[in-house]
Amino acid sequence: MESARVPIEVLLVEDNPGDVRLIKEALRDCPIPLHLTVAQDGEEAFQILFNKSEGKTPLRPHVILLDLNLPKRSGHEVLRDVKADVNLRSIPVVIVSSAGSAEDVNRAYNLAANCYIRKPMDLDTTLQTIRDICTFWFQRVTLPLA
Repeated sequence: MESARVPIEVLLVEDNPGDVRLIKEALRDCPIPLHLTVAQDGEEAFQILFNKSEGKTPLRPHVILLDLNLPKRSGHEVLRDVKADVNLRSIPVVIVSSAGSAEDVNRAYNLAANCYIRKPMDLDTTLQTIRDICTFWFQRVTLPLA
């Protein structure tokens, strides 16, 4: 983003509390101001993005970090719904998932995921991967305006 004064709005859709903590920790090192909203399952992400909760304004994040293996509504379903919506489809969706079969990867890209990152298995690599996401998506890329 060109203006560092306006926080980048990030929606993290992740059901694993440990992964949420790790991602939050890694994002603290990002030199760009961020506002992180966490959805704990696909249905909550849907509610947040499509204003399905009473009295709530829909979230228009700059970037969505999306796990695929989610309860209630899968990450593939969330991705499909985001990319099918004219108001949301320009939002980059970064898949960060332990699912890594060729079928999962191809399906995500066929649904217009912007990139697919397999979750690393160790702490140091996980932290570095999230820092790399921060550097690339929040510092190098010009994101669509929210």
